[in-house]
Formats: sequence, C-alpha cells, structure tokens
Amino acid sequence: MPSVLDSWTFKPSLVKAVFRDVTSMHISRSAAWAAASVTRTVLTEIIGGARNAAAAEGRKKLFPRDLVAAIDRNVELEVGTKWYDFSPTFRGLTGVLYDAGGVIVSTRQRRGARKPSAVAGAHRFEAGVKRLLRSQKVTAVPPMVRDLDGIASVFLTDLARDAAMVVREAGVQRLGTVRVVAQGDAAAPSFIRGSLPVSSTRRIIRTDDILAATTIQLLGGDLRQRALTAASAATQNASAD
Repeated sequence: MPSVLDSWTFKPSLVKAVFRDVTSMHISRSAAWAAASVTRTVLTEIIGGARNAAAAEGRKKLFPRDLVAAIDRNVELEVGTKWYDFSPTFRGLTGVLYDAGGVIVSTRQRRGARKPSAVAGAHRFEAGVKRLLRSQKVTAVPPMVRDLDGIASVFLTDLARDAAMVVREAGVQRLGTVRVVAQGDAAAPSFIRGSLPVSSTRRIIRTDDILAATTIQLLGGDLRQRALTAASAATQNASAD
C-alpha cells in the first residue's frame, strides 16, 4: 500500500489546479490527497500492464503499443478515454462513431472546436508520470509518456467532474456508502461511516465525494478496490502528519 509520500507523485496543488478547471467548489486537503492517490493507483496499474507487455518482448522501455496491449488485456485499464481522440496511438483503434442520422462522425468532430482543459493541460503530469515509471524500473519513449500524461489528466478531470456532481446531487446518499476493504479481507469495516446528508448548498468537495466519484469512474473490480483502499489510507496518513 503506498505511503503518504508516494501520493506526492501527483501533488495536491496539481490536483487542486485540475479541479479549478472543472468547478468553483473548494476541494479539501484530504480530498486532494485522495484524488492524487486514486490517480496514482490507476496510472501504476496501467504502467504495470504495459511493463508486462514489454517484458514479453524482452524490453524495459515502454512503447505506445504496450499501452494498447495492456488495455486490450485488462478492460479495467480503459480510463481517460477522451484522450484517445487526441492521441496518434489510438487513431483507427476506437471504431467508427455514427451520429443520430447515421453519418460517420470524423475524428475532428469528436475532438470539438477546442481542446478540453484536460488535454491542453496534460503536460502538467509529466514529472509524476516519470516518477512512476522509475518506481516501476522502466523507461518510456516520449509518445508513451505523452499518452500517460493525457490519460492521467483526463481521468483526474473526469474524477473532479463526478465529485462535483456528487456534491450537487447528494450523490453519496443516492449511490449509498462506499465500502472499502483491505486486500484479501472481504469483511473489513468501511472507512465511511454513513451517507452524507442531502445538501444543495455545500460548496466543498470532501474525501467521501472523491471515493464516490472513484466508484463512478472505475469499473467494479480489483483496480477500483485498490484505488479506494489506497485513497483512504493516504488521507488517514496525511491527517496524522
């Protein structure tokens, strides 16, 4: 389980900058730690899958094709998919999209007139991505680093958007409590004591909101559970510092 220092892979200040791109709501310090930890867990899993694909060819340097192979092998890794429309790696791999009239939607139309902030700001994640690569004892060619940057940025932006939605719609109560268990211990107690009360005036994103947003962003499975557990541990350790 990563320590609180590991969560500095993506600094809370970076997390808050991404959230400001999405919402005017304030994000608490512990929630920023949680979001950083979730993003770190997701990127670590993606890098691990790509590393395995590269190892099958006797390599320690990652190429974009290793990313595609990792996603093909594990559907849980298919996150931050809005990045695919902007990355040469995924060109031609995302299938054909038709509009309501049955006309093919071009890549340019999918992208829209402007780059979303998550794409424009993807470079902010380069340092964190490189730290994660080093921690996994691999390197990556620049296009692969760029893809990891983009996926991290889009994923965290989507997480911010869903967390804001949770606050606005009292989504934690609507979705129910998020149960976080230790790996291998299905009976472990929840770190969340109960549902948040309905509140249409709250203007702060809390840790529970991040955990609820994580359950929206990640498919039910091992990756989601690890992300939730790591986020809860990170916020507890941060509070103890």
